[in-house]
Amino acid sequence: MIGQHEKTSGAHFAFTDRWGGVSAAPYDRLNLGGAVGDDPAAVRANRVSAARALGIDAERVVWMRQVHGREVAVVDGPWGDREIPEVDAVVTARRGLALAVLTADCTPVLLADPVAGVAGAAHAGRPGLVAGVVPATVEAMVALGAEPARIIARTGPSVCGRCYEVPAAMRAAVADVVPAAWATTSWGTPAVDVVGGVRAQLAALGVEVTVSSEVCTLESTDHFSYRRERDTGRLASYVWLSEAADQDGEAER
Repeated sequence: MIGQHEKTSGAHFAFTDRWGGVSAAPYDRLNLGGAVGDDPAAVRANRVSAARALGIDAERVVWMRQVHGREVAVVDGPWGDREIPEVDAVVTARRGLALAVLTADCTPVLLADPVAGVAGAAHAGRPGLVAGVVPATVEAMVALGAEPARIIARTGPSVCGRCYEVPAAMRAAVADVVPAAWATTSWGTPAVDVVGGVRAQLAALGVEVTVSSEVCTLESTDHFSYRRERDTGRLASYVWLSEAADQDGEAER
């Protein structure tokens, strides 16, 4: 269910796989996406189950309506009865509030400055990479008091540059904006490395502590992949900051 849950200096980063939920095929089983055609009751049950496994409150998770853009929302709580906006990143200065990204090949980018108490989550597909959603997210975090040198960054399971085949013209267009995204598939055709592009964008902003998942969603049948399956579920990646800090500066939930 939870493929990885890491705690670093009071910052929590968690990534799901596809197992442990109640969704039926083709969304089986832990689909966390609410806009892919799955039974809404199953999605709600899966979100509660995943939150419980992480030790967080499912009602205190902020989700997005992702549209492959660069808009960022600053939040201090869940949306409640409000309509969820079309954004591809959320940032918060509220400790204990979990931010979530949905993906099925795109790159989830989780960011946290535990000292400032600021966290951010971004959905970086190829269009979002080019649009600059990751720099926009860091900019919004800095406006809340974060410092790039203190930001801890994690990227989750996503299609790798060895598998993300695209037309040559598309690769060239992406690389014109983000040169580090230029890639070639393992079979020798043009490709885009979104993770490599994200890491380069973060490094250019002074964010140095970046660890990337080794999971390629296209290759791993333990993870959802839109490229492999088309009709499929969505993984979730979560980031939050512990609500209090102990005397050594290590925060605890």
